Amino acid sequence: MVGWVRVRSPPVAESKLLCVSLLYLLTTLPLALYVSFSDPGRRCLRLLPFPTSPAKTALFEYPPGYGEHKHALPVQRARCSSPVAFADYKTVVEEINGLCRNLSASPSASPVLRYLSGRKNTFAGNLSTEERSSFFRHTDNQVEIPCGFFKEFPVPEADRLAMEKCKGVVVASAILNDYDKIRQPRGLGAETLATACFFMFIDDATHRVLARHGILTAHGGGAATFVGAWRVVTLLAGELPYENNPAMNGVIAKHLLHRLFPNARFSVWVDAKMQLTADPMLLVHALLVDKGVDVAVSRHPFNLHAMEEAVATARWRKWGDVEAIRAQMETYCANGLQPWSPNKLPYPSDVPDTAIIIRRHGLASDLFSCLLFNELEAFNPRDQLAFAYVRDQMSPKVSINMFEVEVFEHIAVEYRHNLKPDDGGGGKKRVTRMASSRDIAGSSCERYLLKMWGESTE
Repeated sequence: MVGWVRVRSPPVAESKLLCVSLLYLLTTLPLALYVSFSDPGRRCLRLLPFPTSPAKTALFEYPPGYGEHKHALPVQRARCSSPVAFADYKTVVEEINGLCRNLSASPSASPVLRYLSGRKNTFAGNLSTEERSSFFRHTDNQVEIPCGFFKEFPVPEADRLAMEKCKGVVVASAILNDYDKIRQPRGLGAETLATACFFMFIDDATHRVLARHGILTAHGGGAATFVGAWRVVTLLAGELPYENNPAMNGVIAKHLLHRLFPNARFSVWVDAKMQLTADPMLLVHALLVDKGVDVAVSRHPFNLHAMEEAVATARWRKWGDVEAIRAQMETYCANGLQPWSPNKLPYPSDVPDTAIIIRRHGLASDLFSCLLFNELEAFNPRDQLAFAYVRDQMSPKVSINMFEVEVFEHIAVEYRHNLKPDDGGGGKKRVTRMASSRDIAGSSCERYLLKMWGESTE
């Protein structure tokens, strides 16, 4: 017969365990209270109070079934090593408006790009590597640059006129194929909606879903459509430049805002998966104007080298055609791409997080956007892969404020997409296999990888 024997810890052992538990509790409790009740926003953003309180009423009331704020991605808001100071809101608005007026009064003071025009088979002309590279050194302002629009971008005429009238700061986003939800910006100052233009580009598939929820009406009427802060522009069905690639249609709005809004002086691009939680006027001033740069974008939270991002893109099926990614990086290595090193400073990284891009429209920024877009059409819409290649090769150089990821996490909230395409982002599916050392032997990226791994003798 088998019986159970109950064994009790001696009283001394129980006493030691109790003491250790109490010591742990007393040690961690103050830290937990500090983290819980301190304001995490103050760690990365230093804010001056608004002269007039931001509007506390919701910009738009969504129907319950739409669920525009579901599935936010959790983040750990670490303390910044270089917090960003936001100036007084009223001062910011006056300064930015003054800059826009001065630029409008003397446009000749800032040289502008000339663009190639005409009609081609693709939106950006399907240029060869040699043709694209030939425009990287821009020393003559009379030379015309290829910058898309060799096919029409089907914006309704009423919306196009409104876009041309936007002469200050434009905030733009896009939802294609119902991939995201319309999210209203938070923390807007009292004058922002009257000062900045907010435009959301959608396609017919997205329009149908919004109409089904009663957020938008059916097509027709010609009147401007607003959803909260956003003026919604429904791109004409059947006329989009990239019929089978919604991501590339979105990239047109993302990287060619200077062409869609020819009179805007500053732009804030916001991926539709993001919700702004800081006023865009403050962002333009603190991250762009105050830093004296052409572009402001967050550095990537994990990857430093372009090749690391390429591997992650293939590994996580962010773009389905792995062999095409390999061919892209081989092309870049053969044409001078180098891994990041201190020699590239003041650029602190080769990989950005382009979910939010803040731009000062001007020669360097516009040229960078055009050259980058040409690479995206040539390969794929994953703009992080071509970012460093274009930035390092182009002349004149573009000045970029690549701010800390902790700042990024304090100016916006990221949400999950509505759906995950079966093809992982486009292209052909292939079986993923582990890489081996023989994969880089003889590759144009062999030196790049050895330098990145610290194994180069050069």
